[in-house]
Amino acid sequence: MATGNINVSVENIFPLIKKFLYSDHEIFLRELISNATDATLKLKHLTNIGEAKVDYGSPKIEVKIDKENKQLHIIDQGIGMTKDEVEKYINQIAFSGAEEFLEKYKEKNGKDTGIIGHFGLGFYSAFMVASKVEILTKSYKDEPAARWTCDGSPEYTLEETDKTERGTEIILHIADDSTEFLEEGRIDSLLHKYNKFMPIPIKFGTKEANVAKEDTKEGDKKEKVEIDNIINNPNPAWTKQPADLNEEDYKSFYRELYPMQFEEPLFNIHLNVDYPFNLTGILYFPRLGQDMNMQKDRIQLYQNQVYVTDNVEGIVPEFLTMLRGVIDSPDIPLNVSRSYLQADGAVKKISSYITRKVADKLTSLFNDNREDFEKKWNDIKIVIEYGMLSEDKFFEKSNKFALYPTVDGTYFTFEELQEKIKDTQTDKDGKLVILYASNKDEQHAYIEAAKEKGYEVLLLDSPIVSHLIQKLESEKEKVSFVRVDGDHIDNLIKKDDEAISKLNEEEKTTLKTILEEIVPKQKFSVQLEAMDSNASPFIITQPEFMRRMKEMSQTGGGGMFGMGNMPEMYNLVVNTNHELVIEILNTKTKKKQERLITQALDLARLSQNLLKGEELTAFIKRSYEMIK
Repeated sequence: MATGNINVSVENIFPLIKKFLYSDHEIFLRELISNATDATLKLKHLTNIGEAKVDYGSPKIEVKIDKENKQLHIIDQGIGMTKDEVEKYINQIAFSGAEEFLEKYKEKNGKDTGIIGHFGLGFYSAFMVASKVEILTKSYKDEPAARWTCDGSPEYTLEETDKTERGTEIILHIADDSTEFLEEGRIDSLLHKYNKFMPIPIKFGTKEANVAKEDTKEGDKKEKVEIDNIINNPNPAWTKQPADLNEEDYKSFYRELYPMQFEEPLFNIHLNVDYPFNLTGILYFPRLGQDMNMQKDRIQLYQNQVYVTDNVEGIVPEFLTMLRGVIDSPDIPLNVSRSYLQADGAVKKISSYITRKVADKLTSLFNDNREDFEKKWNDIKIVIEYGMLSEDKFFEKSNKFALYPTVDGTYFTFEELQEKIKDTQTDKDGKLVILYASNKDEQHAYIEAAKEKGYEVLLLDSPIVSHLIQKLESEKEKVSFVRVDGDHIDNLIKKDDEAISKLNEEEKTTLKTILEEIVPKQKFSVQLEAMDSNASPFIITQPEFMRRMKEMSQTGGGGMFGMGNMPEMYNLVVNTNHELVIEILNTKTKKKQERLITQALDLARLSQNLLKGEELTAFIKRSYEMIK
């Protein structure tokens, strides 16, 4: 038996392992199973090239709990190690890897939650949960088996042992503060979290299964037998070629990823590239509706089928973090902070590739079945609109598939919309005025008024619409978006045959003076307009620029400083051709004038949902009095 000291240059490395990684101590199991997987795959490679003259067979990794002895066993049937290799790989290479990682971690005082993976810590992560660790290992070479023991001090023992089966068994003597890892439920949940798609079968206990019972007089019957409980799927869908999968395969894999999600995904995007980087994966579009927050962090990042994290910020473009699915890449650096990730050239290429693949898939779905794409639009638009806002390359490609629905349920691409409205909605300066509503019910009267004039009204109701139209106005030439209840649309879409006012200039001045005496100046700016006599006498609009800046400020960014807290300001557009307005001008008594103006103003406010509290109560009471 040999004893020795590990060359410790980080003072007391084992307490450091516990201290700095304590919040993540569960990853020890992922690390040890990753090592067991590597050992098994190395053996497969050596047998394939004829270097290992052994039968590869059908190896698996086994995890066993020995509660009585407070032990956890991880057993593989892989390449194994000789005594010399244990000395080299455990006492030198594995230790120095752990030491280097901890040096980096210590520099950050263990506070950088941006470190997204701990690969490289490897074998020594076992000391986060174990007071003593044993390795029993036998190489595929014809050499004696070895036993290594260490109790968390720099001292270890290394001796020959009588193990006969090829492979390695790690025995963790679980520490008193980590007995949770002797519970079946805890280990089972960790295996499902980190190792659900490992490429080698992982056995954890046994389970009952029904098998056919032969040689019975009554014919074949079923009997219950104990079989290995394999907890993982070694060949998940993303490791296969798209040509080998059908629609049901993709849906089945989605259910495997999200067993508690009962709604089917709308469609999927299969990622598969090996140059200039390696990346595979499947992304799914779930039904998103208007929600931008609840769906994030559902994409799982793997490295060679080992789960790393479900926070893929910096790797997947932000607008796609609302999707679901899997990304697997050995080329994403893991032992780094997120700020490093965002500057990393390979990661930027991966992010660009994912953006392009999503845009190409959306284009093909639109081209292949436009009717189906339109049906799904409301469920996916939030991702697409967010992408148009945040990624310039995606914005360019979106021209082929981004849709602009009308209040009547018709869908246009931007080019189709331009062609449809250019003759009726171009102002005197040659600018295309695109009218839109954000709420069909609240803006119903304005929508109807616009439609009566032959104008097309879009329904743009996502939470980021104010940001989106700002982007469209800056990117598209001579285009202006105006909400139907914004600055009066007749004033924006100038026509040669504008209505002639029934009032002369002197009467207009008198009318404006009367109105401004009664209409609250701090809330309304009075504007006189000559409109159709059948149009409403009083119309409340909000200045498009002011309302949009306020909305953008409230939804994050884009607005002027403090705009979100500014008081609401409205235009009161008065139709000088309406008989009620003419009556207000000609009424001789101030009391009647005031009553007519107040009632008409309150009706206009009611249509905009601006009449509340005491003012609404007073309006109702006054209305009953007038009826009487």
